[in-house]
Amino acid sequence: MSRWKLLAAYVKQNLLLILTAAGSAGIFLAVIALYQLPAETVGYASVLTALFLLAVGFIRFRHFCLKHRALEELRGQITVPAVPLPETASLIERDYQELIRLLDKERGRIVYDKDRAFQEMVEYYTIWAHQIKTPIAAMRLLLQTDSAPDKDELAEQLFRIEQYTEMVLQFIRLGGTGTDFVFRTVSLDDCIKQAVRKYAKSFIRKQIRLNYDPIDAEVLTDEKWLVFVLEQLLSNALKYTPQGEISIYMHPNRPQALVIEDTGIGIDPADLPRVFEHGYTGFNGRADKKSTGIGLYLCKRIMDKLSHTIEIESEVGRGTKVILGLESAPLDVR
Repeated sequence: MSRWKLLAAYVKQNLLLILTAAGSAGIFLAVIALYQLPAETVGYASVLTALFLLAVGFIRFRHFCLKHRALEELRGQITVPAVPLPETASLIERDYQELIRLLDKERGRIVYDKDRAFQEMVEYYTIWAHQIKTPIAAMRLLLQTDSAPDKDELAEQLFRIEQYTEMVLQFIRLGGTGTDFVFRTVSLDDCIKQAVRKYAKSFIRKQIRLNYDPIDAEVLTDEKWLVFVLEQLLSNALKYTPQGEISIYMHPNRPQALVIEDTGIGIDPADLPRVFEHGYTGFNGRADKKSTGIGLYLCKRIMDKLSHTIEIESEVGRGTKVILGLESAPLDVR
């Protein structure tokens, strides 16, 4: 924009201020003239007033030009979008509106790129999780033949592959924009039996005793996701209980709270506040070398979405107690 156009825009934007200053100066000079002061005095005062107003106006105009040019330089660094904003006669406001439009478009582009990258990642892991099921099924068929060597060890490793694959799928589902929650009143015994049945061979192989009596309780929840939580907790209990027992029972002081307790190695007190963090493995996980720090994180997220609670109490060398609060609560249906 040329200097004259800038000056015209400046005058237009500050017209009221210029008229006010000119009017104030005119009133000042008129009062002096009415008192019939010498013409030299009036002229000297007029010149000083005019010079002062011109100096202030020049400084403000220079600041106006510098701001306009700085905004134009910023505007040239971003692609122009079409964001509707109210019309304005101020050049500076128009410059700011242009910047807002550009920043909004840049923000939209970044969000789009992030969403696309996330969607591609989800699609990849979904395909991977489904594809890996084929070799898993083939391995299971091979294990059913009598000629397969080390069948127990192979079966255990295959079980772990299935477990980690299921964890990937659940992680992807939780990170999506929607979930397949179906809330209804279910038998807690049915959920527990599904989880225990899945790890029955692990209990036998590790010679871990299971203390569980029918609970005869019902809970409003999503059966599939609650079973997944119970499976993860049993998996952890078996992993960190070299010998002893695992107990499943209702909390004596909380009628709607389920307790899963083991006599394993326990959790370091310093790790307890962070066990539900994504990727946090703690002392036990670092010693095990195979922990991903995902299991308890998923459990916490699922329990929150089900409007349930999960708490952990533990002492090193004395085992761990996980308390699932299954009380009915206002559901977060977002």
